[in-house]
Amino acid sequence: MSANGLTGSDFTESEEPFKLFGDWLKEAEASEVNDPNAVALATVDEDGLPNVRMVLLKGFDINGFVFYTNFESQKGREILGQKKAAMCFHWKTLRRQVRVRGPVEIVTDAEADAYFATRARGSRIGAWASKQSRPLESRFALEKAVDEYTARYAIGEIPRPSYWSGFRIRPTSIEFWKDQKFRLHDRIEFRRPTPEGAWDKVRMYP
Repeated sequence: MSANGLTGSDFTESEEPFKLFGDWLKEAEASEVNDPNAVALATVDEDGLPNVRMVLLKGFDINGFVFYTNFESQKGREILGQKKAAMCFHWKTLRRQVRVRGPVEIVTDAEADAYFATRARGSRIGAWASKQSRPLESRFALEKAVDEYTARYAIGEIPRPSYWSGFRIRPTSIEFWKDQKFRLHDRIEFRRPTPEGAWDKVRMYP
């Protein structure tokens, strides 16, 4: 730290965002008490009004960031309608934040099937029983639906519902932010015109 409160950080020298994100996520897994893969997901409806909620990141690589949901839910409908979304990770113990923006694609059936098979049996039943984001008359109605699907799939594997799958955000922007004294934070953004393009890195004012 210099006398004026400014500092250089090793992460600002990084030239590739996915490796940097992987390093930060690994550190978060060691420091965060709950759900280091929790992320705020932002979408917009047909009127351009935004919605945001927490989801769990279930995978990432150079192709993008993957999460799963009911496609008939509010976020599912909004993403299918607009084909774009944004994410914000915040790891409080590390005083770090990562923002992701870009177009969205649907994962392959093979990817969705493979992930669905790893979920707890109760969670797979829940994917069938819950009409996500739609009005629920009572808790009893939900419990009744769970009981019905539990009986239906009492033996053998539980198939993945056709309306339940994954989305992949293919980022055109990934921003890394690290807290510093006096709110003079370190902040870099990787940008590219398309998900297939080369990255440019820009250091940003805090």
